[in-house]
Amino acid sequence: MTKVLRGAWLLIGLTSLLALGKPLLAADEPTFAIEFKDGTVSPTRIEVPAKTRFKLELTNSGKTAAEFETKSPKFEKVLAAGTKSSLVIRTLDPGEYEFFDDFHPQAKGKLVAK
Repeated sequence: MTKVLRGAWLLIGLTSLLALGKPLLAADEPTFAIEFKDGTVSPTRIEVPAKTRFKLELTNSGKTAAEFETKSPKFEKVLAAGTKSSLVIRTLDPGEYEFFDDFHPQAKGKLVAK
């Protein structure tokens, strides 16, 4: 087999692995939505899997900035008005974790890892 042919087969193999790997990872990653809107947050309680990687899809549908924040463990994500972002949480131990909008402290919620 020539070097060019071996290289082509290697490229095909790597491309196949990458193509197969992405959907499998995305499908295995639970995703939860949180919406901020001018001093409110919804939902205020989200059950997430403990000891499992998951994603938070954060939306600020308000007219003012919002900041998703937790104290322990420490997570922060600032959202300009009318924007969306995501935050991947590698794992959480079982328990309850309060989150809040740092720009609107009355807007609070809990992640409950089970």
